[in-house]
Amino acid sequence: MKGLYGVDEHSVYLSPAPSYHAAPLRFCMAAQRLGATCIVMEHFDAVAALELIERHRVTVSQWVPTMFVRMLKLPEAERKRFDLSSLRVAVHAAAPCPVPIKEQMIEWWGPVFYEYYAGTEGNGFTSITSAEWLAHKGSVGRPLNAKIHILDDEGKDLPPGQPGGIYFEGGPTFEYHNAPEKTASSHTQQGWSTLGDIGYLDAEGYLYLTDRKANMIISGGVNIYPQEAENLLVTHPKVADVAVFGIPNEDFGEEVKAVVQPVDMGDAGPELERELIAFCQSQLAKLKCPRSIDFEAELPRHPTGKLYKRLLRDRYWVNRESRIV
Repeated sequence: MKGLYGVDEHSVYLSPAPSYHAAPLRFCMAAQRLGATCIVMEHFDAVAALELIERHRVTVSQWVPTMFVRMLKLPEAERKRFDLSSLRVAVHAAAPCPVPIKEQMIEWWGPVFYEYYAGTEGNGFTSITSAEWLAHKGSVGRPLNAKIHILDDEGKDLPPGQPGGIYFEGGPTFEYHNAPEKTASSHTQQGWSTLGDIGYLDAEGYLYLTDRKANMIISGGVNIYPQEAENLLVTHPKVADVAVFGIPNEDFGEEVKAVVQPVDMGDAGPELERELIAFCQSQLAKLKCPRSIDFEAELPRHPTGKLYKRLLRDRYWVNRESRIV
């Protein structure tokens, strides 16, 4: 908090997520230990968060990408009426941030964004500033406390640009409580450990997240990472939130499905479905795009912003013995 983000006794820290989640709780505790003032929101609200920044002259804050999306979906006049000039640092993590969303946030708030990639396991930590990100768009940074390996399914190192399992070498060790098999499956023979994410490195050693391995869709033998379609669809002006995942397909094993929360539920229907599928296919390969879209008034998200995709996906796998992965 002090070394990366400059938090001290003069800082005013805004936590827009509830404190029963590890990251908001620990960030608030660290800020208080350094003498900062903490402003804690019990539940995130886009307008309320902006009002708090202006009212308390907030200097440091922590967010998740879903919060950025909700704020960007506000009418432009509503967004621009707040004075956010006090903000010096906006930290974000927890999920990959779509490139267009972060571009818009930097344009709006300035180069105050600091992204990191890490987990409660504590086995590795990457970090990236706004300036670095603008030169490596989509990256979550380079590691600060470990070396990163990108491995294929056989445990072999992959070259830059090729996605595979993300493993940390040299970071702190961990084990899952009463789950020795899960602990063992998250480590290689060399002792390198993973959080279960897929990604790749560029030539300069910057890490890019592709998706979680558990979310990967296998359709006709082709690996599809739904994060690509999610990151694109959420930028559509009529989309408030979206989840993309695999559902059963008799011929191909799985097919790509999207569940969308529209900005206006009155728009939900076949016409919007066709519009969104065409929008996706205009920018991504057809096989990566949803073949069908359902609509929900609200997607099941934790107050911290985490999407409970399984609650949506399981509806489509009822009466199937197992998901094909």
